[in-house]
Amino acid sequence: MNLLLDQNLALSDFIAVSRENRKVGLSPIAAQRVAKARAYVDDLVDRDQVVYGITTGFGKFANVRIDNTKLRELQHNLLLSHAIGVGDPFPREIVRGMLLLRAQSLALGYSGVRVELIEALLDMLNHGMHPVIPSQGSVGASGDLAPLAHMCLPLIGEGEVEHDGQLLPGAEAMQRIGRQPFELEAKEGLALINGTQAMTSLLAHLCFDANNLVRNAEIAAAMSIEALKASHKPFDPAVTRLRAHPGAIRVSENMTRLLADSEIERSHAQCSKVQDAYSLRTVPQVHGASRDALQFVHSVLARELNSVTDNPLIVWDEDKVISAGNFHGQPLAIAADLASIAIAELANISERRIEQMLNPALSGLPAFLAEQGGLHSGLMISQYTAAALVSENKVLAHPASVDSIPTSANQEDHVSMGTHGCRKARSIYQNTLTVIAIEILSAAQGLDFHKPLQPSKAIQAVHHFIRSQVQHLDRDRYLKPEVEKVRAWLQSGQLIEVVESVTGKLD
Repeated sequence: MNLLLDQNLALSDFIAVSRENRKVGLSPIAAQRVAKARAYVDDLVDRDQVVYGITTGFGKFANVRIDNTKLRELQHNLLLSHAIGVGDPFPREIVRGMLLLRAQSLALGYSGVRVELIEALLDMLNHGMHPVIPSQGSVGASGDLAPLAHMCLPLIGEGEVEHDGQLLPGAEAMQRIGRQPFELEAKEGLALINGTQAMTSLLAHLCFDANNLVRNAEIAAAMSIEALKASHKPFDPAVTRLRAHPGAIRVSENMTRLLADSEIERSHAQCSKVQDAYSLRTVPQVHGASRDALQFVHSVLARELNSVTDNPLIVWDEDKVISAGNFHGQPLAIAADLASIAIAELANISERRIEQMLNPALSGLPAFLAEQGGLHSGLMISQYTAAALVSENKVLAHPASVDSIPTSANQEDHVSMGTHGCRKARSIYQNTLTVIAIEILSAAQGLDFHKPLQPSKAIQAVHHFIRSQVQHLDRDRYLKPEVEKVRAWLQSGQLIEVVESVTGKLD
């Protein structure tokens, strides 16, 4: 069933379109709103009103009145002049997300474009015509100007489009979907590029993936706790009840379910050890703080998915045009920086658990989990890799949102750098996924040394699944493909499915 753009776009809808190629249309109600806003703009032009971006230049040229005979040329020139991004192109899913989000924002009916223009964006999306959009060049203030200009070039027969792995000129791509290049009307070029859709698409994918990441991090932590014969007592509900942060409560409940019915735990119930290392006994507090931060990020995103981020706003139902700042990316910039910190912390604590398992002075296990230490190095260098990625994350987690550099001759004197923040957060997510994959491989190896003792039922299930496809490390071998295999399971949610077949749905 097609998704119809109207009022409420959910994250699940976004992912269905960007990753699963769900088709999208414009609802009749949205089309009516859009038509009314367009009629209002046409009336402004007919009455020769001076309105920013409609009958004036842009940015520092806001005070330059444009003759009515030049308004179409003005909008055409805007797209051409602003499409000066650089760097590697955004991945296809990010581009699809941008097309959807721009259409959604315009469909809310306060931008003043024609219905046909939104339908053309949706035609590109539905036919898999993906504009080539360089990933660098946005400062995240007047929206993602350069990325969105590149995205919209095909509408005027310019730019490049990727279709089924083939690069096409923009005009040819439009012909293939049965459209001629548009001659943009007043306001339309500005409406197409004033918005936060590049950073929002990046952040939306991150939010969706982070939902799996936090649960995978808990599975990894539970495996490490079993491999290290650590206590389960820190997950007693009395602990989080006395410091009632929601994330910590959820993590503690998940850990209790993940660790239920463990032979390994019963084997050391009367041991002399008093306390475990922080990376083991503070899982609810550390992982929970990341969960709470990511929940805030999700709340920001949910609002942005359904926001009008254009300027000026055509508030036709109140008979006014307002030049303001909904295009500014600061809400997303701060959210992206917070997401970066939250995800980086999951990698930080994961790497410490890896060290706990590989260091024989801490683990009680063979050094570096090697069967024949010396002749074989075991998982020694996996900790180096994890440490390198964690250190890289620390550099990337420096906030982008506290930076600003004036643009447009100081007319735009405070910018958000939100797209930088979202791109960095995406890199941190990828690094963290690898660190957690290394922790899971290390914990699986550690669990092998406890046989015949069995871990909890849930950890047994995931350990059995891993060993069905990745053998015990009895001698040194090429491990990169195995790390990548586990990463793929984490990203797809496959390990979560294995665990939830035992525990039921994790929170």
